[in-house]
Amino acid sequence: MNNKTTGHAVLDAWCDLQCPDCHRAESDLAALRERFGSALEIRRRHFPLAGHRHALAAAQAAEEALAQGRGEEYWTALLGRTAELGRRGEPVLLELAGELGLDVEELETALIDGRHLLQVDADHAEGKALGVTGTPTYLIDGRRLDGGKSQEGLRETIAEIAERLLAEGA
Repeated sequence: MNNKTTGHAVLDAWCDLQCPDCHRAESDLAALRERFGSALEIRRRHFPLAGHRHALAAAQAAEEALAQGRGEEYWTALLGRTAELGRRGEPVLLELAGELGLDVEELETALIDGRHLLQVDADHAEGKALGVTGTPTYLIDGRRLDGGKSQEGLRETIAEIAERLLAEGA
């Protein structure tokens, strides 16, 4: 999962965009991004949970936002509205797209035609194969770290692993 020759580490972060725990985990990801910069590649992965009925549409909307060049902003902003998404559903996805200056019609079309479903399904299937059962879940250097309500200490654990990987690659 890492490229030791360039001093580069990869962190896969599986998330459900309707999950309040994933929203709380955003501060950890931001801190890791600030600490390691581009040396730590954080790959956002989709793992919509069956209990969150708007999570699959949210994942597809995030992929369309990525295709339109605003994926990171959309992902973070949407996680800030998990409760509203749970209450109101897809209109929240479209409103947020408009607020961020995305092509709302194109995003709506993407939700209808399912053009990003394969990517979302591939992330989910890979997560399941690696033992992901809930969100957030992280994978770094082949080690799975389960987040959720027990985020305590995860940021430090990830940072320690990343530092070791980067030192090995130096």
